Amino acid sequence: MDFRFTPRQIELKQRAIAWTEEMKQYELDCEMNNGLTDEQHDKVRQLIKNHGLAAINMPAEWGGAGLNTLEHAIVSEEVGKLTGALWDTMWRPANALKACTPAQREEYLIPEINGERRDAVAITEPEAGSDPQNIQTKAVKDGDSYIINGEKWFVTVGDAADFILLLASVDGAPTMFLVDKDLPGVSVKRTPRYTHTFVYEHPEFLFEDVRVGAEKILGEIGQGYELTRDWFVEERLMIAARTIGAAERATLLAADFAKERVQFGKPILDFQLIQRMLAQNTVDIMTNRVLTYQVAWEADQGMDRKLLNAKAAVIKLGASEASNRCVDNALQIFGGRGYMRENPVERLWRELRVDRIWEGTSEIQTVIIGNEISKRGAEGLLGYAGAVPQ
Repeated sequence: MDFRFTPRQIELKQRAIAWTEEMKQYELDCEMNNGLTDEQHDKVRQLIKNHGLAAINMPAEWGGAGLNTLEHAIVSEEVGKLTGALWDTMWRPANALKACTPAQREEYLIPEINGERRDAVAITEPEAGSDPQNIQTKAVKDGDSYIINGEKWFVTVGDAADFILLLASVDGAPTMFLVDKDLPGVSVKRTPRYTHTFVYEHPEFLFEDVRVGAEKILGEIGQGYELTRDWFVEERLMIAARTIGAAERATLLAADFAKERVQFGKPILDFQLIQRMLAQNTVDIMTNRVLTYQVAWEADQGMDRKLLNAKAAVIKLGASEASNRCVDNALQIFGGRGYMRENPVERLWRELRVDRIWEGTSEIQTVIIGNEISKRGAEGLLGYAGAVPQ
C-alpha cells in the first residue's frame, strides 16, 4: 500500500499552501473590519485565479479545476488553516449545480466557475433545521411559472451571492429552484451577528410571491432532497479536511509558543501537562487526517451513495469534534494571550465551534451513523473499499 502523494497531489498541495500564505495578510483586516473591502476582494479573486484554485470541485471540461475528492480534500486541509473563513473566498459552486440543464449551465454554472457569479444555498428555515422535511417554503404552480413564498435562515454567502439555490415544496415534493436574488419579492429580513467573524454573512431571506419560470427548476420536481444530500456529503467531507488543517495550525503555533514561554525557570513545553495537551492534539490530527483521506479516496472509487453519506458523517463528526479539542488546548497553552483576537488561535477557537453545528450537528451525524448500522449493518462503515476486489 503506497501512501505517498503523487506528483500532481504534491503540486496541488504546494499551490494551496502558497495561496494560503498570501491570504494570511488579510486575516486581521477581516477580523477587525468584519470582512474585506471590495478592493481586497478583487485582489483575492485574482490570487485564486493565479494559483489555479477556482471551482476546484467542477469538471475541467466546464472550466473548473477538475479535482477529484481526495485532491479536493488535500487543498481544503491547507486553506482551512486561514481564519475569518477566508477559505470561502475560493469559490466552489454548489455541487448540485452539476444537475443544470445546458441552458442553466450557461446562465449560472459557467459564469460562477469563471468567478463572475456566486451562489448561496437556502435550506434551513425557522422550523426546519436538522429535519429538512419540515420545510414550509412552498412553490405553487401558476401557468408556466411557480410562485414561491417562505423564509430561509443561515444563508451563508447570501450577502455576496447573486443567485440562490432554494429548497421548496411543490405539492409536497421537495424541489430545488434557481432564484436570482434581484427578483421582486426577494429580500433580506435581517443579518444576524455570530460568534465567529466570517468573510461573508449569513442573512435571513424572505421570499414573498417570487415568480420564477419552470426552467428555473434544478434537476426534477421531487429531486430536492437528493441534491441537498449530495451537497451535504461534499460539505461534510471538506469540513473534516478544513478543520484538520485549522487544528494543525493552532497546534504548531502553541508548540512554538511553549518552547519560548518561560515560567518557573524553564520553557513551559518541559512541563508534562503541556506535553500531554500537545500529544493529544497530535493524535487527534493524525488519526482524523488519515481517515479523511481514506474516505475521500473511497469516494473516488465510486462508493454507494448511502454508504458514502454515512462515512461522510463519520469523518465530519470525528474531525469537527477533535479540532475543537485541539484549538481549545492550543488556546489554553497560550493563556491570556490566547484569548486576544489578534491571536490566530483565538479566532480559530471561535470559528471552529460552528463546525459541530452547520451542515448537520454532531448529534445528527451520530444518528446518520446509527441508522446506517441499523439498516445495512456495520460492515460497510467498518470496511475499507480498497480491500474489496473490483
